[in-house]
Amino acid sequence: MASFSAVAYYIPYSSSFFPNKPPKFNNRRRNPVVKFTCEAKNGETSPGKLDRRDVLLGLGGLYSTTSLSANPMALADPALPDFKDCIDATQPNKTLINCCPPAASGINDYAPSATTVYTRISAQSVKVGSDYYNKYTEAIQKMKNLSPSDPRNFRQQANVHCAYCDGGYTLKGSPKLLYEVHNSWLFFPWHRWYVYFFEKICQKLIDDDTFTLPFWNWDAPQGMQIPSIYNSNVISPLYDCFRNPDHLPPTVINLEWSYGECDVQVFPKIQIEYNLAIMYTQMITQSKTPNDFFGKAYRAGDDITTLNGAGTIEQTPHNDVHTWTGTAVDQSNTIDMGALYSAARDPIFFAHHANVDRMWTIWLNNLGGSNFTDEDWLNAYFIFYNEEAKPVRVRVKDCLDITKLGYQYEDVPIPWLDGSVKPKPRAKAKTLPSAPDPAQVFPTTLDKPISVIVKRPKKSGTGSSEEILIIEGIEYDKRNYVKFNVFINEDNVNASRPNNTEFLGSFSNLPHGHRMTVKTNKKFRISQVLEELEARDYDEVLVTLIPKSSPVKINGIKIEFDS
Repeated sequence: MASFSAVAYYIPYSSSFFPNKPPKFNNRRRNPVVKFTCEAKNGETSPGKLDRRDVLLGLGGLYSTTSLSANPMALADPALPDFKDCIDATQPNKTLINCCPPAASGINDYAPSATTVYTRISAQSVKVGSDYYNKYTEAIQKMKNLSPSDPRNFRQQANVHCAYCDGGYTLKGSPKLLYEVHNSWLFFPWHRWYVYFFEKICQKLIDDDTFTLPFWNWDAPQGMQIPSIYNSNVISPLYDCFRNPDHLPPTVINLEWSYGECDVQVFPKIQIEYNLAIMYTQMITQSKTPNDFFGKAYRAGDDITTLNGAGTIEQTPHNDVHTWTGTAVDQSNTIDMGALYSAARDPIFFAHHANVDRMWTIWLNNLGGSNFTDEDWLNAYFIFYNEEAKPVRVRVKDCLDITKLGYQYEDVPIPWLDGSVKPKPRAKAKTLPSAPDPAQVFPTTLDKPISVIVKRPKKSGTGSSEEILIIEGIEYDKRNYVKFNVFINEDNVNASRPNNTEFLGSFSNLPHGHRMTVKTNKKFRISQVLEELEARDYDEVLVTLIPKSSPVKINGIKIEFDS
């Protein structure tokens, strides 16, 4: 079969490209920039002083050369954000927030070719007052002191995340669809590049190419609280006033934390056991394939609101670390780490995402995972500003080898790789209680616990195929924090804990900008779980959903074999 190539480019909207046609802006751009109650500090320029066109971010898009012979299903053009139609993002309290860029030109392709590899270290190992700490704080302070028109300015770097991840762009060719890099296979590579350029800017500002950002290893006991360097002094450039005051050290992080719930007092040792079990479940039990781990493909014409796209790690623990860290006193005003538009304003964001990036390396190197080979993923590209304040185009395929990016991760213990932390059944081979069939319950609003008996499919033919539990048609407003927990064959959910096999996991959504009614699915692998529950021969299973947020609509539950 002959191959076909589809290539799409973005030409910046500037006077040199469009001399007779000035840019047209959405009317909402005339609204003033929002002022925040947490005042600018340490010389950081207040966002309220910025002109809308001065708010600069790394531009982005996708490039694809699609081969029909290699991937006959990939017939669409790549998903492209429409830069000339950048619109204001919306905070969870419905106030508009500007994240839009000015025009850019002179974009050059960039492929890393580091010859020396430096080690990103655990944030918990850094001592306040050490040489490393002093370099780190110097870099962030200098970034905050840069001119508002400098794309390396700390707030402008934070706006990169706001625009890409909070509905700042529509999808090119589909003006009614919003573009973003969460909830799809772009999540991991986009954030890898984002943290990489933030790190390069730090190196430039302190004139030290050996400097690397730390990672917050919330996946191991020694890292399961906010690192002290981020909470040592309120005048430190690493401090953020919008963290949840109930979760400051020595509080142990809860990797299954939910907004709106009072923090249940659990002994730190027990919470650590729960967290390790969650890591095992998410990284091993529920991450068997690239689709599981990274999320689903995202191409031109795809509606992100119906993509069913988030990977396992993006939902848990990624979302939970955000919500646990950020202010959560009032859901309508979640700030900094607790909402996507503001998350990167907290310096701890980059340590958090360095550890998310580390999960990618662990999945590949320790768990036998593999990257996608789809050309639409490998050749997807984004545009960021580098350490010289110049726009560069980078591709997913060029970030897959982190040694070429010039970094590696400190070798620290990974206790959740040990099978001893694997969730254990609370009770095996139990008699299932009576419950209705899904058809008798759904569609319905999940405003209270719901249990249903779900029939298992009959396997036909030979060969191995894993059973997948699918929560169908989850509908919610993307501006809202959403979460519910899922249990299987659990007749007493109040007695079940995160380190029990009956607890499958959660579905969650971090607050996004713009009103978007999402309709998506959530999948769980259950073959291994049923084996451990001694329920392999059951014809049906009990599924229970427990709401942990404002209500969502559920359209159905079923079990099918993984294709």
